[in-house]
Amino acid sequence: MSKVFEFQSVSKRFGSHVALDRVSMSGEPGQVIALLGENGAGKTTALKILLGLLPSDQGASQVLGLDSQTHGAEIRRRVGYMPDRPAVYEWMTVREIGWFAAGFYPLGFQHRFEEIAQRFRLPDLPIKSLSKGMQGKVSLALAMAHDPQLLVLDEPTSGLDPLVRREFLESMVDVAAEGRTVLLSSHQIAEVERVADIVAILRGGRMILCEPLDVLKTRVCEVVVTLNDIETAPPELPAAARLLTAQRHDRIWRLYIRDLDESGKIALAGDPNHAVVDIRQPTLEEIFVACMTAKAEVFEIAPTKTAV
Repeated sequence: MSKVFEFQSVSKRFGSHVALDRVSMSGEPGQVIALLGENGAGKTTALKILLGLLPSDQGASQVLGLDSQTHGAEIRRRVGYMPDRPAVYEWMTVREIGWFAAGFYPLGFQHRFEEIAQRFRLPDLPIKSLSKGMQGKVSLALAMAHDPQLLVLDEPTSGLDPLVRREFLESMVDVAAEGRTVLLSSHQIAEVERVADIVAILRGGRMILCEPLDVLKTRVCEVVVTLNDIETAPPELPAAARLLTAQRHDRIWRLYIRDLDESGKIALAGDPNHAVVDIRQPTLEEIFVACMTAKAEVFEIAPTKTAV
């Protein structure tokens, strides 16, 4: 299957600050890829480099077979992009903004925009009079009206109420079902979990993981161990397992563990020092928090050197 977009060891610095450090990832047709990370992790920088809005310092990125650094304008014509702060002429009505944007795209854009606007139940009113949720739908309709193979959405649901946010994200499943690709950056991890096929997590500019959501959730488990005695040593893990985080409260240890196989689970449950062992599959948000607090060596992240 051909790659719709790809990062190949992309790095970017702003002075002494390392925004991206050797980031690699890709997306294929029909996938919803969620790019997660704390503020300042490099998510927006990565999206801008992909679209040719920022140059990278090292590495390469491509969209639809086009190099981001040399074909940025063509990429942006072929991709649907919704920035975190969409810029539209708020004095125009919904219909007028569709007519205006149609001048930059091939024939059929305005008709398709009006179809999407109707599906989103957008009234033909001045954009400034619409709610933030409705304005977000206008921006999404503009991004989708030329039927792009790739939609790039930077915090598309920021500031939306929960109902509109859920509706917005679930519409991305329909886009992917049509064989198109969605790359979205979001803080709404609980909602992202409902729609994402692939999860990529940035931490301090490094890609610490990028894998299918269903695989990630089977590879990470939460283990709550109640020890027989408060003086008992903490639970020992098999060599293949990797501890993300551990929290202790008296006799109770709460562990987030990656790659704990069935034999490891049986060994924990059968340890005579353990009074109770409870193992469950955590949510994506819990996995994300564990990844943000884990030691760097868990992900084989070398300390980033910055200029003095």
